[in-house]
Amino acid sequence: MEITKSSYVVTIDGPAGAGKSSVAKRVAQELGIKYLDTGAIYRAIALILAKSEIKPDAEEFLREALSEIKIELKDKSVLVNDFDVSSEIRTPEVDELASIYSAVPAVREALLGLQKEQENYGSLVAEGRDVGSVVFPEAKVKFFLTASPEARAKRRYLERIAKGKEADYDEILNSIKQRDINDSTRELAPLSVPDGAIYLDTSDMTETQAVNFIVDRVNEALSK
Repeated sequence: MEITKSSYVVTIDGPAGAGKSSVAKRVAQELGIKYLDTGAIYRAIALILAKSEIKPDAEEFLREALSEIKIELKDKSVLVNDFDVSSEIRTPEVDELASIYSAVPAVREALLGLQKEQENYGSLVAEGRDVGSVVFPEAKVKFFLTASPEARAKRRYLERIAKGKEADYDEILNSIKQRDINDSTRELAPLSVPDGAIYLDTSDMTETQAVNFIVDRVNEALSK
């Protein structure tokens, strides 16, 4: 795909807790294009499958259930079969479920097409764990956003405290480290730095600095 001012894709990959979602949303706003939250799609699927008591290794039931699930990203909401699950999917429990179910081939195959279709609706910023390598490998502007496990754990800890929720830093840190292991060692589409991606460690950066860095690199690509 040729990158032009009228049609292009920006991908932002990285590990759990790296701040991809908030950075990607702001980058999309700065560029005036669509934001595609691939993680929300996986979380929604994991939540529904878990609620339906369909285990990751029940392939036949998984495929049947997936064929009946409709997901729509609408404004700031995530709808599954027209039911808003936006709040339910943003919990540590669903984070872990998403990591487990996203490693299942049937799940990834079912959702790959849905994600790719979003490109038909115009330029977009896509974030996730394999958007630059699997979903949009042809994207001309790719980033790998990361930070140390300690920095990511601290951010999540402060986010939960700010929302008035209970939080345990050590528990969050251990969860992030385990998630890194799971995502990096899974057989299908493991977490990795996409070919041609710009590596950005934000351990000592503010969110605004990360956003500005990405926007500047995209504008540089668009001006060529």
